[in-house]
Amino acid sequence: MAIVPALPGSWLDTGDNAWQLTAATFVGLQSVPGLVVLYGGIVKKKWAINSAFMAFYAFAAVLIVWMLWSYNMAFGKPWLTMPFIGGGNQFIGHPGQITSAWNETKEAVIPAAAAGMPPIGFPMATMVFFQFVFAAITVIILQGSILGRMSFKAWMIFVPVWMSIIYPIGAFSLWAGGWLGSMGVVDYSGGYVIHLTAAASGFTAAAVIGPRLPRDRENFQPNSLLITMVGAGILWLGWDGFNGGDPYFANADAGAAVLNTNVATAASLLTWTVLDVFVHGRPSILGAVNGMIAGLVAITPAAGYINGGEAIVLGIAAGILPWMTWNLLGKTWLFRKVDDVLGVFHTHGVAALVGGIGTGILADPGMIEYFGTGKDSNVNVTGALFGNWHQVLLQLYGAAFIIVLNVVGTFIILKLIGLVVPLRLSEESMLIGDDALHGEEAYAIYGDGQKIPVMGD
Repeated sequence: MAIVPALPGSWLDTGDNAWQLTAATFVGLQSVPGLVVLYGGIVKKKWAINSAFMAFYAFAAVLIVWMLWSYNMAFGKPWLTMPFIGGGNQFIGHPGQITSAWNETKEAVIPAAAAGMPPIGFPMATMVFFQFVFAAITVIILQGSILGRMSFKAWMIFVPVWMSIIYPIGAFSLWAGGWLGSMGVVDYSGGYVIHLTAAASGFTAAAVIGPRLPRDRENFQPNSLLITMVGAGILWLGWDGFNGGDPYFANADAGAAVLNTNVATAASLLTWTVLDVFVHGRPSILGAVNGMIAGLVAITPAAGYINGGEAIVLGIAAGILPWMTWNLLGKTWLFRKVDDVLGVFHTHGVAALVGGIGTGILADPGMIEYFGTGKDSNVNVTGALFGNWHQVLLQLYGAAFIIVLNVVGTFIILKLIGLVVPLRLSEESMLIGDDALHGEEAYAIYGDGQKIPVMGD
């Protein structure tokens, strides 16, 4: 008996589909367990369960919202337009479910962007899952700014609401044929859509919710640096799916994006470590992890648009500028007032600007994302280094929109949630931590049904 393919038709490319599912899984591993264990290890012992659980919850909550309405808001047919902004004026898609058999098994397409890219060789189910893991990690990165004081009930409301309003606007505007992408603003794999978004929203949330207890701000030693390093390692290698999956094809540009990702990350980690040694007198593993993250973030908007030598340059810049803002700007009154726990502003916000604006400067037209066929031309980007200074202006324009959108939108969402449930934990809960919030602790000895906690916070 002949075997009939489950999805007949010439559009299905099994190689592209296999790579896209693999890339999506790599990105998912960045969140679960990557950031789950990184957060669980990098915070005080008393916050290990809460910090990990917030990330675990967010991953699940985003997926349900994504399937029921948010995916189509981010990548579906245009819904709302803003005539005064130009550039095609579309900024969000029409909400709707993506759960039917027909939706999941049909050929993937991004309606408003389809004219600018080749036909996609995998089904919608693959596209939806790939874009979901990007959406999920955004809100989990945001979480790094508000660890150790946000009410879990408020977080349970915030995640689906934020994912229904803020993220889809940025994703559609830049990636799905919306107004910023139509103008020529580029973001290869989420420097703006994910990292600048998370940093702007996270910093705003930190300001609205308020700081941790003074004792926690003064002494917030990691409870397990080895666990932190495991999470960091998963994050680094998971990024291969982050940037390697974004051409939507298992093509040459995907390979270049993966190589550039690792090159820039290595350069940034080494740069941050060297600066720590020369300025502070000794290397720090937390500094190295921050340098790694800054390099990963900076290369994200540029990965398939710049060449290998430029990736090294961008990585060095990603090691220097966020290090400077962390160690210099971080000591100013604003950063003493706003308690951004893991420095998301620096390692994701500043690094995203380094990468986004760096793309406008360095983008090499010889890096072809899609080769043209027939009447179509190649899809690539030309930066200022190759004569197109206008690209820098476009990148600045895109960054400004993302920052304003997230600051204003997140502020309003949190204020509204605060009318329903407290945003901030009580002083007693913040003093005790996990045991008060969940009745569970990260490190405890159980014998004959008796829990013996490991003392200290």
